[in-house]
Amino acid sequence: MDIDTIRSYRRAHTRDDLALSEGETFLAGGTWLMSEPQPDTIGFVDLTALDWPALEATDEGLRIGATCTIAHLVAWAETGEAPAEWTATAIIPDAANALLASFKIWNTATVGGNVCRSFAAASMVALATALDGVAVVWTPDGGERRLPVAELMTGNGTNSLGRGEVLRAIELPARALHSRALLRKIALAELGRSGAVVTGRVDADGSAVFGITAATLVPVVLRYPGLPDTATLAADVAAAEGYYSDPLGPADWRRGVAGVLAERIRRELET
Repeated sequence: MDIDTIRSYRRAHTRDDLALSEGETFLAGGTWLMSEPQPDTIGFVDLTALDWPALEATDEGLRIGATCTIAHLVAWAETGEAPAEWTATAIIPDAANALLASFKIWNTATVGGNVCRSFAAASMVALATALDGVAVVWTPDGGERRLPVAELMTGNGTNSLGRGEVLRAIELPARALHSRALLRKIALAELGRSGAVVTGRVDADGSAVFGITAATLVPVVLRYPGLPDTATLAADVAAAEGYYSDPLGPADWRRGVAGVLAERIRRELET
């Protein structure tokens, strides 16, 4: 789409270039930004010129640069570049496939952009929720703040990022990457947007974490000292807040299928 309100475009080469003028907004992949009118936007500030490393693997875990494309992340997970002991990286392609998008979108859309758009069905939010991802946010005063990606969301399409704040990276801790992790999704249409995405993992210490996204307005994270029994997990999933209705599924359906997916994951992790 032609965004006919745009009067300026500039590349950010340093952090000083990130200061926004009135009417400017940040641009990375731009797959959503260019998909509909932006009447309040008159200028773009391109983040890709900052040349952030796409992926950095260390003993502490994986740091995903916000401008890393979804295609790059998937290729890293699928081609054997990921450390073999990081077994949870197997869910990265599953998460990407939960995004209703073509390969052309994958090659342009960024991990950070998907998180910052903050739709309930955002696939990279599901991934970060599953693996305790932490958002590294640059603040306009030159500082930095960190918070779980699951807590960054405030609603379907909203988050706590302030004006001029930039998502710099998402960090996945090594303890989560070493886990046994699974992701399951469902949609009303075969190729439709996810109506519910449920993740589950068991860490080396036996503790278990289940995540619910797409079905709820904000991510739901359920933590247990060990793998929960059927009744406990079912009750917790049913009691979770934020199930919502829209043309892609009513709230009661989302609650019901989230419970079914969670139990399937629990059984697989139990074996």
